[in-house]
Amino acid sequence: QVQLVESGGGLVQPGGSVRLSCDASGNIFGLYNMGWYRQAPGTERELVAIASQGRRTDYADSVKGRFTISRDNAKNTVSLQMNSLKPEDTAVYYCNLYELWTQQDYWGQGTQVTVSS
Repeated sequence: QVQLVESGGGLVQPGGSVRLSCDASGNIFGLYNMGWYRQAPGTERELVAIASQGRRTDYADSVKGRFTISRDNAKNTVSLQMNSLKPEDTAVYYCNLYELWTQQDYWGQGTQVTVSS
Protein backbone atom coordinates (compact mmCIF):
# COMPACT_ATOMS: atom_id res chain seq x y z
CA GLN A 1 0.00 0.00 0.00
CA VAL A 2 1.15 3.51 -0.85
CA GLN A 3 0.31 6.65 1.09
CA LEU A 4 0.51 10.16 -0.30
CA VAL A 5 0.59 13.18 1.98
CA GLU A 6 0.21 16.65 0.51
CA SER A 7 1.22 19.97 2.02
CA GLY A 8 0.97 23.57 0.95
CA GLY A 9 -1.99 25.35 -0.53
CA GLY A 10 -4.23 27.94 1.09
CA LEU A 11 -5.47 31.38 0.14
CA VAL A 12 -3.41 33.44 -2.29
CA GLN A 13 -4.07 36.65 -4.20
CA PRO A 14 -4.28 36.73 -7.99
CA GLY A 15 -0.80 36.92 -9.45
CA GLY A 16 0.68 35.28 -6.40
CA SER A 17 2.53 32.02 -5.95
CA VAL A 18 2.16 28.88 -3.91
CA ARG A 19 4.07 25.61 -3.70
CA LEU A 20 2.51 22.21 -3.15
CA SER A 21 4.47 19.19 -1.98
CA CYS A 22 3.63 15.50 -1.83
CA ASP A 23 5.48 12.76 0.03
CA ALA A 24 4.95 9.14 -0.99
CA SER A 25 5.56 6.29 1.43
CA GLY A 26 4.89 2.58 1.59
CA ASN A 27 5.58 -0.17 -0.91
CA ILE A 28 5.92 1.38 -4.35
CA PHE A 29 6.22 -1.37 -6.94
CA GLY A 30 8.49 -0.73 -9.87
CA LEU A 31 8.42 2.31 -12.11
CA TYR A 32 5.86 5.02 -11.49
CA ASN A 33 4.66 8.43 -12.57
CA MET A 34 3.79 11.20 -10.15
CA GLY A 35 1.58 14.13 -10.85
CA TRP A 36 -0.99 16.65 -9.76
CA TYR A 37 -4.67 16.85 -10.59
CA ARG A 38 -7.27 19.37 -9.53
CA GLN A 39 -11.00 19.53 -9.13
CA ALA A 40 -13.08 22.67 -8.89
CA PRO A 41 -16.68 22.59 -7.58
CA GLY A 42 -19.06 21.17 -10.16
CA THR A 43 -16.30 19.98 -12.47
CA GLU A 44 -14.46 16.75 -13.11
CA ARG A 45 -10.96 16.10 -11.84
CA GLU A 46 -8.41 17.20 -14.42
CA LEU A 47 -4.72 16.66 -14.98
CA VAL A 48 -2.53 19.64 -14.09
CA ALA A 49 0.99 18.28 -14.49
CA ILE A 50 2.77 14.95 -14.57
CA ALA A 51 6.40 13.88 -14.10
CA SER A 52 7.25 10.47 -15.49
CA GLN A 53 9.85 8.04 -14.18
CA GLY A 54 12.17 9.26 -16.91
CA ARG A 55 11.75 12.88 -15.80
CA ARG A 56 9.58 13.84 -18.75
CA THR A 57 7.03 16.45 -17.75
CA ASP A 58 3.69 17.36 -19.27
CA TYR A 59 1.30 20.16 -18.39
CA ALA A 60 -2.27 21.14 -19.03
CA ASP A 61 -2.40 23.95 -21.57
CA SER A 62 -4.03 26.21 -19.00
CA VAL A 63 -0.99 26.10 -16.70
CA LYS A 64 1.92 25.96 -19.15
CA GLY A 65 4.49 28.65 -18.43
CA ARG A 66 3.07 29.29 -14.95
CA PHE A 67 3.38 25.97 -13.12
CA THR A 68 6.45 23.79 -12.71
CA ILE A 69 6.45 20.20 -11.50
CA SER A 70 9.55 18.68 -9.97
CA ARG A 71 10.23 15.20 -8.72
CA ASP A 72 12.83 13.67 -6.42
CA ASN A 73 13.06 9.94 -7.06
CA ALA A 74 15.39 9.33 -4.13
CA LYS A 75 12.88 10.82 -1.71
CA ASN A 76 9.69 9.78 -3.54
CA THR A 77 8.43 13.34 -3.53
CA VAL A 78 6.82 15.59 -6.08
CA SER A 79 6.25 19.33 -5.90
CA LEU A 80 4.23 21.83 -7.88
CA GLN A 81 5.37 25.44 -8.01
CA MET A 82 2.44 27.60 -9.07
CA ASN A 83 3.12 31.16 -10.19
CA SER A 84 0.96 33.91 -11.67
CA LEU A 85 -2.09 32.34 -10.12
CA LYS A 86 -5.53 33.15 -11.46
CA PRO A 87 -8.96 32.83 -9.83
CA GLU A 88 -9.71 29.97 -12.21
CA ASP A 89 -6.88 28.00 -10.61
CA THR A 90 -9.01 27.71 -7.49
CA ALA A 91 -9.58 24.02 -6.80
CA VAL A 92 -8.69 21.09 -4.60
CA TYR A 93 -5.34 19.79 -5.78
CA TYR A 94 -4.61 16.07 -5.54
CA CYS A 95 -1.28 14.30 -5.67
CA ASN A 96 -1.24 11.13 -7.75
CA LEU A 97 1.12 8.19 -8.06
CA TYR A 98 0.62 5.69 -10.88
CA GLU A 99 2.49 2.40 -10.87
CA LEU A 100 3.31 1.50 -14.46
CA TRP A 101 3.60 -2.27 -13.93
CA THR A 102 0.51 -2.79 -11.76
CA GLN A 103 -1.49 0.09 -13.29
CA GLN A 104 -2.45 1.01 -9.75
CA ASP A 105 -3.47 4.60 -8.96
CA TYR A 106 -2.90 6.18 -5.57
CA TRP A 107 -4.28 9.52 -4.44
CA GLY A 108 -3.57 12.01 -1.71
CA GLN A 109 -6.31 13.51 0.41
CA GLY A 110 -6.29 16.78 -1.52
CA THR A 111 -5.31 20.31 -0.56
CA GLN A 112 -7.35 23.43 -1.22
CA VAL A 113 -5.91 26.30 -3.24
CA THR A 114 -8.05 29.43 -3.36
CA VAL A 115 -7.03 32.36 -5.54
CA SER A 116 -8.95 35.45 -4.52
CA SER A 117 -8.42 39.07 -3.61
